[in-house]
Amino acid sequence: MARNDPFSQNIDWLTLILYLGCVLIGWLNVYAAVYSPEDHTSLFDMSTNAGKQMMWIGTTVLLIICILVINHKFFDSFAYLFYAFMIVMLILVLFLGSNINGSRSWFKFGGFSIQPAEFAKVATALALAKYLDVPGMNLTRQKDLLRIGGIIVLPCILILASNETGSTLVFASFVIMLYREGLPGWIPAVGITVAALFVLALIFPMLYIAAGIVALFAVVVLLMPRYNRTMSNLISMGFIGVGMMVIVAGVDFFVNNVLQKHQRNRIKVLVDPTIDPLGVGWNVTQAKIAIGSGRLQGKGFLEGTQTKFDFVPEQSTDFIFCTVGEEHGFIGSMVVIALFLGLLTRIIILAEKQRSKFARVYGYCVAGIIFFHVMVNIGMTIGLMPVIGIPLPFFSYGGSSLWSFSILLFIFLKLDSRRTALMRR
Repeated sequence: MARNDPFSQNIDWLTLILYLGCVLIGWLNVYAAVYSPEDHTSLFDMSTNAGKQMMWIGTTVLLIICILVINHKFFDSFAYLFYAFMIVMLILVLFLGSNINGSRSWFKFGGFSIQPAEFAKVATALALAKYLDVPGMNLTRQKDLLRIGGIIVLPCILILASNETGSTLVFASFVIMLYREGLPGWIPAVGITVAALFVLALIFPMLYIAAGIVALFAVVVLLMPRYNRTMSNLISMGFIGVGMMVIVAGVDFFVNNVLQKHQRNRIKVLVDPTIDPLGVGWNVTQAKIAIGSGRLQGKGFLEGTQTKFDFVPEQSTDFIFCTVGEEHGFIGSMVVIALFLGLLTRIIILAEKQRSKFARVYGYCVAGIIFFHVMVNIGMTIGLMPVIGIPLPFFSYGGSSLWSFSILLFIFLKLDSRRTALMRR
């Protein structure tokens, strides 16, 4: 790096402060989740998740320094190579990986584990930014859409093959970036419509939904101006209606014949939270009890009972937000959410300021991935989302999660520091 381009002057300090706030609060909540009142375990005890998380934070600092001293052109030049490397890792983990909680998606090295799926999101973001930066690329052209779809779908298939459904769904977050870059609006609209019909088909009988679709189209036709009531338009609307009914009819088959048992159970709990509260509904029930028991101000740091006595499963990883809600209450939960909203807003502001399309696209990928994780993770702890097992960025215990999110964010900050350096000259 050039001597007249120190990253200490050019890095966005507001984003860095928000990041450090997330990591510090996350570490303290990991400690609170595993704290034992009888043993009075230390925050730095390496035999606990809190102590191990401290070690992961230390190694993350080294990774961040490496990213910030590397020339910004490195990430553009080697984007496809990094993507290819992660595809190879996703293939190897299917054969050489360890089976943890029914998922063969981890490489184990002694007492530590690394999950390639977490880093595949970074690699895919870089590859998409590289491809979209190609002159003449057009998101309304079928050839470019198919290639972009291939870049996203390939790692999805490999991650799904390792039985990591949650990590696979995160790749849907790239739609946010693609829409910003000119993706036709009807594509995300179709996706949202299919998702809405899927949920409706789980809640209501097919006959009610079919009647609702017919009534909706009847209202649309009545409100449609006369000059638009052409035969071709009416036929097109008819095909759309039939397609919607086919989707609804296929939901039952998909749920009962395609999804695995634990996936079906998660959907059933989402639709009816009271189903089997001591069995498949235990996780969500206990999570909501923990968060609700915190009320306005919470029980106080290290004073939680639901998480201390293991009523909440995976309380230091997927359900870390329960510790926040129980010990710090509604106020603490809002502070954490505001912290994430501030980070996301800052990333988007910086992305819009980028001079290079590569940096802008990558910035929106970063914002989309973090947003999806935060929305789904917090949503599943309060019963608004199915339990799909994805971490809360910078909060959940785990080296792969902390490393991947930190690498994801600081690559963007490095790209942004180049813009800042050019403005100073």
